[in-house]
Amino acid sequence: MADAFYAGVPVFDGFNRIVEPALYKPLPDGWTLGLADIVGSTSVIAAGRYKAVNMAGASVITAVANAVGTPEFPFVFGGDGAGFAVPPEWAACAREALAATIVYVHDELALSLRAAMVPISTVRAQGLDVRIARFAPSSNVTYAMFSGGGLAWAEQAMKRGAFAVEPAPAGARPDLTNLSCGFEKMPSIHGTILSLLVMPSSREMTGEFSGLLEALLALTANAEQPGRLMRGGSLPVKWPPSGLDLEARARHRPAHPLFIYRLYVAARTLFYYVPLRFGLSVGRFRPSTYLGEVIENSDFRKYADGLRMTLDCSQELADCIEALLADAARRGVVRCGLHRQPDALMTCFTPTVFGHHFHFIDGAAGGYAMAAKWLGKIAQAEQRT
Repeated sequence: MADAFYAGVPVFDGFNRIVEPALYKPLPDGWTLGLADIVGSTSVIAAGRYKAVNMAGASVITAVANAVGTPEFPFVFGGDGAGFAVPPEWAACAREALAATIVYVHDELALSLRAAMVPISTVRAQGLDVRIARFAPSSNVTYAMFSGGGLAWAEQAMKRGAFAVEPAPAGARPDLTNLSCGFEKMPSIHGTILSLLVMPSSREMTGEFSGLLEALLALTANAEQPGRLMRGGSLPVKWPPSGLDLEARARHRPAHPLFIYRLYVAARTLFYYVPLRFGLSVGRFRPSTYLGEVIENSDFRKYADGLRMTLDCSQELADCIEALLADAARRGVVRCGLHRQPDALMTCFTPTVFGHHFHFIDGAAGGYAMAAKWLGKIAQAEQRT
């Protein structure tokens, strides 16, 4: 059952309204922030394994959602990690889910996931806050928007080793039911997939920063989300899917051979591939309806103490965006990072194929993780000067 506080946060459906402070409600006392990310993601990206990195990031959200019994809680996908917030009664099972996810990511994906659980009281002791808004990209789902600076501070604390979640015992696995990566890479049709992070130079969303966001959103108003590449019969699906092994490992239990799970995923994905590839309706399932919902339900833009977007745009538009942000950075309004790549990735959490399914979008060659590396390098340079 959804938490009463989060269920009561008003929903808005115009993304340009993210700059309105009244939309954001402070988390109640007693809540806890959860965070996780991949350690050393740059080398993993260089090895061409960013699909596995995205799978690890989405597994954090899926594991917690399955542990608490609902996806109706504040969360944000960050490419190589994720963040979320839970009320006191869910904190213990969320911690257990995170602990088991650390083991799964190590054993099945050969990656290192660090995680932390940070009390909201600790955040507020820093003079910061965590405020939540709910954005509805469609009538089917909502995504949380975060402001107040607390989530960003907690992420940095996690990277320093504070509030660490210890791994679960060997062999532990989270419940990753309904996590999938069955869609293939989505190539840009306009020139580039642009991943960008735009953070305020101060801890809060100032008027000047809000103005910059309004200008940026107006500039990108006609840019397409990568999910729209699925229109016109260009479906990024094949069989067997390139993510078959990753999906099998998400379901794998050490007591049983991995090939059994590979066979299961092969059969399951074939069941979905045929209707999607050939536009065949099966019972209540209508491929055109589902694919429309996939597009509408994707999280290609979000606000989590800063704007995060993945766009399919022309090189000229990407240059304009970069110039706008570079000027704002020189004026001390923002800290920003961008990364260009030819393709996008989508990782999915699908509690049901009828409306209520979530689709996490990122660039396929580093995306948000590489944009964050650029942002980090800028911050280090600023500290040296």
